[in-house]
Amino acid sequence: MFQVEQQYTKWDIYEILSVPKERQRGAWDSGYTTYNGNIYIFSNVGIPGRTGHNYKNYWDGDLFNWQADNNSHLRQPQVQKLISWKEGQKIFLFTRTNDRDPWTFEGTVKAKEYFDTRPVKIIWEFENYPYETLEEGTKASEDTVLYEGAVSKVTVNKYERNPLARRICIQHFGAFCNVCDFDFYVTYGDIGKGYIHVHHIIPISDLGKEYQLVPETDLIPVCPNCHSVIHKRKPIFSVEEIKQLVENRRR
Repeated sequence: MFQVEQQYTKWDIYEILSVPKERQRGAWDSGYTTYNGNIYIFSNVGIPGRTGHNYKNYWDGDLFNWQADNNSHLRQPQVQKLISWKEGQKIFLFTRTNDRDPWTFEGTVKAKEYFDTRPVKIIWEFENYPYETLEEGTKASEDTVLYEGAVSKVTVNKYERNPLARRICIQHFGAFCNVCDFDFYVTYGDIGKGYIHVHHIIPISDLGKEYQLVPETDLIPVCPNCHSVIHKRKPIFSVEEIKQLVENRRR
């Protein structure tokens, strides 16, 4: 119904779900709503909401830390629906980092943990992680990854997957291999649109716990083939080394 990493306006969502006009707006603008048995969450990240409230929503690796409405508490029926996941029920997560942007669909999630605070805090985990990992074969630490507002900066204290860092990298470079120029969309059409691996230029196992990751300089999109070849040697090949090999073979 929705494609991961694609952007949708609320009007797009109404049309896809066939929401009658009399049921649009209202609860849909409150941050989360239920429709036809499923739940839809719309979360700002690093920016205030339209009401001026700046909720502390951020990615912790591939977990999403989220706050419900300011007056929320665990006994509310809507909050109970959020935390009491049932077989067959889907919770659709949409985020944005600019209040004028459409919403980006992240995937379907369920509550991993929740806290009896005001507002209620919920940690969401993906039903099925929909992205390629930032780096293959690395071991995560137990520290924290935070996104702190500036779209160009992600604080990384945990060697883990982060959809926002991936997205910023791809927005900067494009969704094609920056080594061999392979583009899944050109070759496979819509099924390959946006599909690409993201490579850490400095292996994340070599990064310090307080390293400030800048996706535009520390990450680069590469195809799975080039990604594998980069890691064929220890220490790993640089992107420029493999790019030169490809160019030499083409000549």
